Amino acid sequence: MPGATPISGVALSTIDVKMTNRSNAVAQPSPLRTLSPSSKAIGGVVILVVGSCIVAAIFFFATYDNGAVYHPTAPVTNGQYPIGVANANEPSGFAPPASNAVIGYSMSYVTDFGGRALPKGWNVFFGVPGGDPGGQFGQKHVVVANGMLQLNAWRDHQYKNHWVTGGLCQCGLKKTYGAYFVRSRVTGTGPNEVELLWPFNNKWPPEIDFNESAGSVTSSSSTIHWSAINQIEQKHLSINMKQWHTWGLVWTPAAVTYIVDGQVWGRITNPNEITKTPMTLDLEQIALCSLHRECPTRPVSMQVDWVSEYSAK
Repeated sequence: MPGATPISGVALSTIDVKMTNRSNAVAQPSPLRTLSPSSKAIGGVVILVVGSCIVAAIFFFATYDNGAVYHPTAPVTNGQYPIGVANANEPSGFAPPASNAVIGYSMSYVTDFGGRALPKGWNVFFGVPGGDPGGQFGQKHVVVANGMLQLNAWRDHQYKNHWVTGGLCQCGLKKTYGAYFVRSRVTGTGPNEVELLWPFNNKWPPEIDFNESAGSVTSSSSTIHWSAINQIEQKHLSINMKQWHTWGLVWTPAAVTYIVDGQVWGRITNPNEITKTPMTLDLEQIALCSLHRECPTRPVSMQVDWVSEYSAK
């Protein structure tokens, strides 16, 4: 990005965008989300969040602040923004942070994705993703193995050889405010890989995307969605997505702060944009091949070593 400042191999820069046309936004989560039958929270119910995309497509305006460059804090050693605990036995080289790793917060949840089954409270998507009419979530495309969670995109003969992707949510764990850290990487270009908070009541917007690839391995973005007409503010980050990174989000009544590898790279402070709606953590891939957008050319995975969450004391 123009004006980017390289720090520890990460070029940190922002472009703030406000728009009302969801089809032009980078973020493409799943207004239509069907959970696997193993879901204890919702069962096999098909969740529909309708109308938002249609309403949002009526108007479009955008403003860019090309001169805004975030100057991130120096790497934090007191644990305010954790990267994790160095551990050569972990796939990413770092184990989850300590319970007191975020100043003013205490750990409320952690999983290291050990074994071969999803931890309790996670539910797999299936069906056609919202915003991706030609796409498909497949339950077999979500795998826990080798000490990590893997969302795998490949041409699946069970779905007429179409590109099928993986997605899941921590659907039964709603939170209002808190800190989230996800250590992850992608293995290649293609699908849109996204880590986000989604409204527990499935009434969209709001939405907070804190790591979204848009099919790239050289950049990520964050997007906050708010208002009935889906206004957004979006920030972009130059970074090697094929390397392991710890992506963080700290959500308070006063600010939404985006963090990568212990460094702040973006912050939202407009009170109109900061939701009070209880949210859940979602991890997903979408292959927008039918829309001639993010589409794989070979099998690709989003790998997640661990997830840790914190609540304010």
